[in-house]
Amino acid sequence: MSIFHSPTSSDQEPRGLQRRQLLATAATLGIAPWLLSACASQTASIANGADDAAMRRLTAGQRRKLGTLEVFPVGLGCQWRPGATPGVVADSYSSTFDRPAAVRLIQRAVDLGVNFIDTAEVYGPFLSEEIVGEALQGIRNKIVLETKFGMDLDQKTGKRLGGLNSRPEHIKQVVEAQLRRLRTDRIDVLVQHRVDPAVPIEDVAGAVKDLIAEGKVLHFGLSEPGVQTIRRAHAVQPLTVIQNEYSMLWRGPEAQVLPVCEELGIGFVCWSPLAMGFLTGSVKADSRFASAPVMDFRAVVPRFAPEALPANMALVQVVRDWAERKNATPAQLALAWLLAQKPWIVPIPGTTKVAHMEENLGAAAISFTVDELRQVNADVVAVNIQGARLPPAVMLMSGVEAPVKR
Repeated sequence: MSIFHSPTSSDQEPRGLQRRQLLATAATLGIAPWLLSACASQTASIANGADDAAMRRLTAGQRRKLGTLEVFPVGLGCQWRPGATPGVVADSYSSTFDRPAAVRLIQRAVDLGVNFIDTAEVYGPFLSEEIVGEALQGIRNKIVLETKFGMDLDQKTGKRLGGLNSRPEHIKQVVEAQLRRLRTDRIDVLVQHRVDPAVPIEDVAGAVKDLIAEGKVLHFGLSEPGVQTIRRAHAVQPLTVIQNEYSMLWRGPEAQVLPVCEELGIGFVCWSPLAMGFLTGSVKADSRFASAPVMDFRAVVPRFAPEALPANMALVQVVRDWAERKNATPAQLALAWLLAQKPWIVPIPGTTKVAHMEENLGAAAISFTVDELRQVNADVVAVNIQGARLPPAVMLMSGVEAPVKR
């Protein structure tokens, strides 16, 4: 049972009608729909901040473990880049805002109890780390801060030099620059963004181990690694997280990566948990994605191609049906599904909108019975997804095994 449904005399009404009324009322009041439902028994207090109070009770009451770290079940991904005009900040999916709004979004998330924030040096490059660093001034100690290294960037200009670079000396230079941009004295979780096929993972783990000994880094993680690379890295410096794409649309980690994480006690962080917006219902069968002036990344992702989208919409309907059943939004349902898979999984949805961030937090209040989870998993598996999850050049960097140390 979730907090989204408060039994009242209207329980006999069709659920679709109840939900439409809820959404309409929430829109009128200017608050998130899930909060209105959560506070249905306190309607007289909504105008006096009961919505924030409900969120804070939710976030204060739930924690998940990523290794030894304890975090709220839903984190915040901060992946932004300069927009097409000065002062504009864009995400990878055609949504924009300005830098002050980005700072406010992060601060609002922290105020509501989000305590796990993810970013990377390559996001911008550098811009996302700078925004996160600005936003966390005065509240840094409330946050588990995760950032990533591994792309080959000029450390002064941010120019992309092409390819990957996880040479130990480069890692240490990157971390010094990250500490300055993030305005902090330590990085809670440092993640190799992609496995470097030219550098043994033992050398990478050794460099991070040195940084941990210096107190500049506290925990180590890998993103999209090969399974044997996970084991080899963990033997040198225990891993706290693996960060891979995982969602109802892409369930690849279930085959090998999640079992290894469970075996070794490593937490799992999901990037793109809402499948680039697909699972929210915002993408339609006839949606097309811009390639200019700022490219929408989905324009080059095969599963969003015109020939793939119509077939893939069957999964959107599965999400909608279950969201209706659980009195949630599609985004909340999709995130709750991830949380239900393992107790050490934490999704990090990104957004440019405060309302969407607040909505996402409500996923932590949704639970499934054993039978419900079995059925929703079966419904998801029954949809035959068309198209690869990433462009070929990007896919080549996933699942890579690092070279053997000689």
